[in-house]
Amino acid sequence: MTNSLRLFAGTSHPELAQALASELDIDLSPMKIERFSCGEIYVQPEVSLRGDDVFVLQTGTTKSANEDLMELFIIIDALKRSFAGTIHVIIPHFPYARQDRVAQPREPISAKLIANLLESAGADHVLCVDLHSEQIQGFFNRPMDSLKAESLFVNYFAKKQFKEVVVVSPDAGGAKNAKRFADKLGAEMAILNKVRPGMNQSEITHLVGDVEGKNCIVYDDMVDTAGSVCGAADFLRKHGADKDVYLAATHAVFSGPAFERLKGAEFKEIVVTDSIPVNSDVLDNLTVLSLAPMLAQVVRSVNQGKSVSEVL
Repeated sequence: MTNSLRLFAGTSHPELAQALASELDIDLSPMKIERFSCGEIYVQPEVSLRGDDVFVLQTGTTKSANEDLMELFIIIDALKRSFAGTIHVIIPHFPYARQDRVAQPREPISAKLIANLLESAGADHVLCVDLHSEQIQGFFNRPMDSLKAESLFVNYFAKKQFKEVVVVSPDAGGAKNAKRFADKLGAEMAILNKVRPGMNQSEITHLVGDVEGKNCIVYDDMVDTAGSVCGAADFLRKHGADKDVYLAATHAVFSGPAFERLKGAEFKEIVVTDSIPVNSDVLDNLTVLSLAPMLAQVVRSVNQGKSVSEVL
């Protein structure tokens, strides 16, 4: 690791930032982040970083994604004006990722807007984990790495040594990721067909695959209000999945009625990552896997000019 590496963090996820610093065996670089009485954000790096290889971690949280983004833009601008050599932005959960296309007349493509703002602020390189849709990579004109957390889930579930297990995609859009996860786990695969009659509403209409008498892992990139995944669990049980049903998802957004729904869904276990701060005490069956070791490997590779794909 070169001496020029510096790691800064916004206020969105101090636990993950500290865990990443520990994995890298470095200290978080000090930075003053304050709010004026009117709510405006003030940022000032407290060390010289001229010419340094600078990484900044800021995720999109559930309750304050807009604040998180504005704080990040100002941090990047402060780093750029401090003559940082290269600014790498680590955003484990990319906000507005679901708004990646015009699905209805006059809709914005908000994910593209966020990409533009990050580049305008001065980001030279962006790293995210499990983007909701891979086409978001094309919204950036500068280098962008979309990291996959599936290896964390594969390693975790492989230890359970299931005899019969099916990885279930809750919709057709997630089928590719579910297939890759199933192949690495040595499991079968099933797909649910889902329609959305309205925002944060979903209805499952068909099942493709055999789940009868098998353990099921519902695998998705994010859980927001949990309507889709809880509906999937109920649908699977009605179609013969009489063993354990697990839920695995990278981003635990958990907004609105999510906790209430998950408590009533009777998942054997809910496994997520810490891409977003989550209170593991709220659900008795919740397991949180840390992204810090994987992110540390990627940061080292980028800092040393090595291949990121080989690490993953």
